[in-house]
Amino acid sequence: MRSKAIENKMFQLARELIEKRYPKGWGGAAVIRTQEDHYFTSVAIETANSSASLCIEVGAMCEAHKYNEKVTHCLCIIRDDENSPYKVLTPCGICQERLRYWGDDVQVGVTTPNSEPLFVELRELQPYHWTTAYDAAELEHFTDN
Repeated sequence: MRSKAIENKMFQLARELIEKRYPKGWGGAAVIRTQEDHYFTSVAIETANSSASLCIEVGAMCEAHKYNEKVTHCLCIIRDDENSPYKVLTPCGICQERLRYWGDDVQVGVTTPNSEPLFVELRELQPYHWTTAYDAAELEHFTDN
C-alpha cells in the first residue's frame, strides 16, 4: 500500500538526520518504517577499512529486528555536500536480501532520473528472486517473527 504521507515523512526524517549528523560535506541517512508506524533511522559506520563498512540502512534494519517489528518501508538518501540536491539510493542487492526477511511487499525508495522519491515493492525489483523456486511453507522458518 503506497502512502505519500509515509514517504514524505521518511524523506523529511532522513534529511533532518543528514543535516544534523553531517552539517558540511557528504551525508547519507536511511529510514525504516514498521507496521506499528515506528520510524528507525541510521547512518553508515565510518571505518578506514572499507571491507568493514555496512550499508546506511543496516542500523535501522537491526533496530526493527531488535523490536520484532515488521518493516513496511525503507528509504536511503545521500547528498554530495551541503549545497547538493538529495539523491535516493535503491537498496543494494545485499540490503534487498536483508529486507526480504519481512516479505517481498516491503516498499523501497528507488533511484529515478529526476531524483523524485519513488517507492516500489521488493518484488518489482526482483521479479525472478531465488525464493520463487520454493513454496512459502518451505521459507517460513526464515521469517518466523
